[in-house]
Amino acid sequence: MKNERTADRGKPEKPYVPRVGFTYPEVPDAHMFPPKKEIDLVIDKNYPFLDKSLGFRIRSALLYLGIFVIVFFVSPIRFGLRIEGRKILKKHRALLRNGAMTVSNHIHRWDFLVILQAIRYRRSYFPAWPENLSGPDRTLIRLAGGIPVPQDIHTMRCFNQALEELHGKKKWLHVFPEGSNWHYFQPIRPFKKGMFTVAYQYNIPVIPMAFSYRESRGIYRIFKKNFPLITLRIGEPILPDLSKPRREAVALLREQAHRKIVELAGITDNPYPCEGD
Repeated sequence: MKNERTADRGKPEKPYVPRVGFTYPEVPDAHMFPPKKEIDLVIDKNYPFLDKSLGFRIRSALLYLGIFVIVFFVSPIRFGLRIEGRKILKKHRALLRNGAMTVSNHIHRWDFLVILQAIRYRRSYFPAWPENLSGPDRTLIRLAGGIPVPQDIHTMRCFNQALEELHGKKKWLHVFPEGSNWHYFQPIRPFKKGMFTVAYQYNIPVIPMAFSYRESRGIYRIFKKNFPLITLRIGEPILPDLSKPRREAVALLREQAHRKIVELAGITDNPYPCEGD
């Protein structure tokens, strides 16, 4: 098996549409499966949006060490993973040194880990739905960099303060603007605009990334005959247009990111618009 983690293969071929037997919701941002609730989580002004305790920092560092050593080795074997376009990140190293926001479609439980593999040995943070932080994966989500999005406007100030602190430290963010995980879904769903406002506010580049699929071949026909192989393609950074009014610039940034991700996925006739709210 040829390991091609960072192949740069030019323009994507006609997209492969997987037939995995899942039934997807009618509403584009609905959850495929109801979140499992194990605890009652209270997210208010006293919640540690950025947990700075020593114990949390040690466990988070150990988790990232496991991701860098184990996950980066396993994912090309498990998913036949290819990452294309990493040279773009090297080319724009100076632009990205003050932080960036990666944006992608949301198609797998491991897709954030693949994003980490694409940006290579960087810690990243991401907005997380509160219901996911009440379920069985809550500890892993938090340790990996998940920051819950509050439901009330007063607590939202604390969320914004956390983002401001991360920006001050030149940290990277990742966003799944489709809003929910649909396993192996092929079209690109509408995007929510919230985090594009953050990119505009802090004038950070948005890096579009697209997950697409390949038909299982060779040994994968035996072990993954019902599931496709995964490719992640990286696009050129998109800068917010600060010459435009905020609302117009945010709408444009969302539209540009959506269009580019559709293109990177090799889709020529995407059935969804870019606007998701």
